[in-house]
Amino acid sequence: MSHRALITGITGFAGSFLAEHLLASGEAVLGVSFDGRWTDICPAALQRAVGLVAWNVADEMPADARRTIDDFAPDFIYHLAAISVPGDCGEGEPTPNAMAINVEGTRRVLELAAQFSRPPKVVFTSSSQVYSPTGGNWPRVDEDHPVAPRRAYGYTKLLAENEVRRAAGEGRCQAVIVRSFQHAGPRQNDRMMLSQWARQLAGDARLVEVITRDAMVDLTDVRDVIRAYRLLAQRGANGGVYNVGSGVGRRSGDILDVLCGMARPDVKIVELRPGFKQDPIADIARLARDTGWQPTIPLEQTVADTYHWWRDRHHQSRNQGP
Repeated sequence: MSHRALITGITGFAGSFLAEHLLASGEAVLGVSFDGRWTDICPAALQRAVGLVAWNVADEMPADARRTIDDFAPDFIYHLAAISVPGDCGEGEPTPNAMAINVEGTRRVLELAAQFSRPPKVVFTSSSQVYSPTGGNWPRVDEDHPVAPRRAYGYTKLLAENEVRRAAGEGRCQAVIVRSFQHAGPRQNDRMMLSQWARQLAGDARLVEVITRDAMVDLTDVRDVIRAYRLLAQRGANGGVYNVGSGVGRRSGDILDVLCGMARPDVKIVELRPGFKQDPIADIARLARDTGWQPTIPLEQTVADTYHWWRDRHHQSRNQGP
């Protein structure tokens, strides 16, 4: 059976890959972006294949966007639109914009779903940053691990989760909460770890600046992550919470070594804030049990594809000139 999917945040990193995956799976896709325009990271083929409506989820939906979505009648809504760079959300207290987009925007998407005669199932992308800090001796977390966000970004995601739980519990729509761990790949913002390194190497930098070589992270390829999103739309329990990550802890310095080995092994590395940092590592037993999902893309492919994407962008920019 072919499904119809609405994706908020479709022009972003994960959103564009999700749209491609859904189209390849035979599904119809309609996208939402805040200004109704595609970004330059989105392939031309995707832009030709998918309609796009303008809606900044921080505001009420324009009437023309609502008519288009009503006519499309989605079976699923993948809500990815958010301020997803943690530093842009504030530190201890969320910025008003982060609250408007990440929390109030989620409430508006849930209200949209509830107004259909057959409400579409909502897949809400939250974050591992809702969890309380973990110790180095036992960093693995399942979905029942205590939540206590350390930063404003995680706090906005936790507040948005509460909106999703409320909507599902009251029967206004079906919904599933996805707690995504760190993911990477081509097209990602260069303020994120792997893309930041790859951009520097692709740009012929004489040295590469990193925060620390000694961060333990759970890193998954974005193309594996979006497969999990689709499976959870189809099989995830209503009101359920699911970790999406690799389940493997990796040292940031080891990931960096893979990248430098394929790009420039002799490049100088400068650590800005050396020291050990432990991120949570995903327990993905619930996700595997309910959907059969497992990550399949090796780290080496993620690193290579990310580096080559940045190298191509650097060459294009250099060829275009000033």
